[in-house]
Amino acid sequence: MVFVTAEKDFSAQLPNGQPFAFWEVEQYYERELYVDNQNPHASDQNTGTLSQPFKTINAAAQVATPGTRVLIHGGTYRETVQPAMGGLGADQMISYEAYQGEEVLIKASVEVKDFKPSVGWRLFPWFGRTVAAPEAIKVWEIELNPEDFKGYNPFCAVNILHDRVFIEYDKTDMTPYLNRRGMVFVDGKPMKQVPLYNQLSQNDNTYWVEANGQKVHIRLPGDADPRDHLIELSNREQCFAPKEPFLSYIRVKGLTLAHAATGAPVPQRGSLSCYRGHHWIIEDCTIDWSNATGIDCGNECWHHDRIEGQIIGYTVIRRNTIKDVGVCGIAGMFAKNLLIEDNLIVGTGWQRMELSWEAGGIKLHHAVDTLIRRNVIKGCIGCDALWLDVGNENCRITANLFIDGIDSREHIFIECSRDAENLIDNNIIWNVEGRYDKQAVPAEPGSSGWYKTTESEGRNGYGIYLEGTDRLRMVNNLIGKCDKAGFFAKVVAFRIWPKRGGTSRENKFFNNLFYQCGEAAIILPNGHNQAEGNAYAAMPPGYLRVMYPEPEMCLDLPTWQEFCGFDMNGCVCDMEIDINSDDLTMAVVVKGEMPAVKSDAKVRTDYFGNRDDGERVAGPISGLAGRHTRFNIDPRKL
Repeated sequence: MVFVTAEKDFSAQLPNGQPFAFWEVEQYYERELYVDNQNPHASDQNTGTLSQPFKTINAAAQVATPGTRVLIHGGTYRETVQPAMGGLGADQMISYEAYQGEEVLIKASVEVKDFKPSVGWRLFPWFGRTVAAPEAIKVWEIELNPEDFKGYNPFCAVNILHDRVFIEYDKTDMTPYLNRRGMVFVDGKPMKQVPLYNQLSQNDNTYWVEANGQKVHIRLPGDADPRDHLIELSNREQCFAPKEPFLSYIRVKGLTLAHAATGAPVPQRGSLSCYRGHHWIIEDCTIDWSNATGIDCGNECWHHDRIEGQIIGYTVIRRNTIKDVGVCGIAGMFAKNLLIEDNLIVGTGWQRMELSWEAGGIKLHHAVDTLIRRNVIKGCIGCDALWLDVGNENCRITANLFIDGIDSREHIFIECSRDAENLIDNNIIWNVEGRYDKQAVPAEPGSSGWYKTTESEGRNGYGIYLEGTDRLRMVNNLIGKCDKAGFFAKVVAFRIWPKRGGTSRENKFFNNLFYQCGEAAIILPNGHNQAEGNAYAAMPPGYLRVMYPEPEMCLDLPTWQEFCGFDMNGCVCDMEIDINSDDLTMAVVVKGEMPAVKSDAKVRTDYFGNRDDGERVAGPISGLAGRHTRFNIDPRKL
């Protein structure tokens, strides 16, 4: 295993010019423990040898010591792995990994079989909708076995129990927040929870939970008989999580974790949890169908004491697939020196709990000295792809693909960052289908006074959105197909953090390519920012805007240059761009010339890692010119 140093890796240079603090070394293990629940000789009373393996992963986790590798044979393990201790350093880690590429599936669910026809409940409402052939509707019930739900019953707990202070109840549809955490799966596919029993008559593939959380009623697709199918109910909060905080130097590799009944963050409790620890490596894993959070790698909760000198962070999250997580794919709070790279995060946000303020493909608070690179974040539903919330410093977001925001306000949200510069460079930010279209949705439940700014008067959908943020540097990005604007920022005077309100000043736009944004490429709250070398293609009239001092200025490039002094070397170009979100390819046709611009002093490579000689064209692909065939833009393959 060869580890690249930051001195040789130009994508690892942080905004302050210093290299990212890599800490990994090649791993050697003094001891190996084996787990194999398919072995007829397996027992948790064994010693964990190859011939006498443990039956559960958790048994190995109780005896693994620094320098131990736990090798797990393929199979389905219905348990929560709770490591008893961590390693002692980068060269004395404890590793939990799939054996030689075998499929290891850890499920936080139980298989249920004892179904009976559901009786005693009114299937149809007193008035309103009628149903054709009501006799064809088949609803079944299951009474939960207390032994399977001992200590934690997610069908008794609602999604949100903490941090509700920001939710404006009069403007928010509380249904997803008050739904039960328990999930139901039919042949591996999820069912939809409904809040009323009679709603089972309206759609199949649905389930309802009684008030005491002891019985679940289900209606299968096609009104099938559950006895002919695999029915699983989530019965654990997490799949892999220490019981005690602050464990360090733990590696998790090649495992699939599914069906975790996590609750709405905060607290941030993922299917896979570092539980306030440090120096974890989470790689080549799959997080599948977690009710709320996929991976947590920070302080977990605002309300925890921050212990003087306690390290939280330095975690590596690499080459994982995080799919169909209800609220947040990767969550981190007060964590430093995170390396998040080469992950696929898809389908985040299906719970529609954005107003819990933690929704996103990646959501970090107080991120410091963090590197986020070469990730694909795709198909976020009603939430951001990336949200850096409050107090972010010296973070770099580079060579990522953010694509297909479904009913989302923006792809990237940078909130209340001050002083130390953050850098967003060489990313492709594509297709944000905005929300709050008042013509389409006259009375959108879930809108909030928090968002009552100019963008709430029509449809939003931004590539990059800033709220009370200063000194963000945006370089060489492609921002296209945004319903409203490629970039939008607003001043937030009342967010006094750490020492002043948000002024939205000294943000820098260098050598970005804006393509086919619905209303504007850039909307600035004031003129106290910088723009140079940007290119604009297929834009509507007035695509460059300065909102204050009033009246708002709606400009094209020549007037932008004349009255603001911006983009004196910018250009309008004629091109066509098409991105296929299924196979992650892009085709570009450039009609005419794209002028060369001066390379940014802090970014001397492009999306593919190619060095430039001091000049390049705008956007993430430095050699863009003429006609190009379709080419792959999956950054994980770079």
